[in-house]
Amino acid sequence: MGNLGDFSVSRIERVEVRKRGFFGMVFWLMFLAFNALMALWLVFTIKSASDQFQATSDAASQAGTAVGGTIATGVLLWIWVFGDIILGLLVMLSRGRKVTIERTIN
Repeated sequence: MGNLGDFSVSRIERVEVRKRGFFGMVFWLMFLAFNALMALWLVFTIKSASDQFQATSDAASQAGTAVGGTIATGVLLWIWVFGDIILGLLVMLSRGRKVTIERTIN
């Protein structure tokens, strides 16, 4: 290869950034808080069903506790999914305007 001489090649990097407004931040924090509370609620529901299951010695009571705990866990998971869909849409729709930042890299 021959000598190409002294020249510099620079490239332009473009980054798209979205800045959330007030309501965007409120929806984002509601989304995070909802997920944290639902996770805690689910853990405590399972723990409560487990404690109640171990406290009974009758087979019919244990079967009822297991079925009731399963139904309660399923209902909580559905509430979690529907809440996440609604809050997730609000978070997605309140992202803010798209700003393109350009910088030159030498």
